[in-house]
Amino acid sequence: MSRLLPFFAFLALCGLFGFGIWWNSSHDQTAIPSPLINKPAPNFALPELYDPSRTVTKADLLGKPYLLNVFASWCIECGVEHPLLQAEAPTLGVTLVGYNYKDQPQDAKAWLEKHGNPYAVLMADLPGQTAIDFGVYAAPESFLIDAKGVIRYKRIGPFTPEVIEKELKPAIAALKKEAP
Repeated sequence: MSRLLPFFAFLALCGLFGFGIWWNSSHDQTAIPSPLINKPAPNFALPELYDPSRTVTKADLLGKPYLLNVFASWCIECGVEHPLLQAEAPTLGVTLVGYNYKDQPQDAKAWLEKHGNPYAVLMADLPGQTAIDFGVYAAPESFLIDAKGVIRYKRIGPFTPEVIEKELKPAIAALKKEAP
């Protein structure tokens, strides 16, 4: 019997690993709940990407809703999402704010020059400190923030046409209904 103990331990580990793989593949990894939903967005003051002597603050963006999109030139999924943002940004009805995350400014600028710039406002966070306050896991991530600076929606991972239609546009429409 003692000879079979390692075999049974191996089977138990295989069962646990198999369950973990099944669990991860059967659940939406982008549906990680954020404790920041319906709470004020963190305060921030970040340099503009193209003019680092100027800063963008949370206060600068108050007064109308905006979609804060975390991206980077090194992010493969950001390249997948970017053409969709280019196409949808003019029709969303909110300001698209680019948040360049842990990226060298020259790399980000070259990437935007190559792929286009859909952002009305573009800020950079090379050290990534502000991203910690937002609870950013990795790029791409997006936050829909209302006119009062409250986070109303968070997306982890790239937008798809389906997600924009079924999640983002209804969230934006709900914000417009709340507006005074």
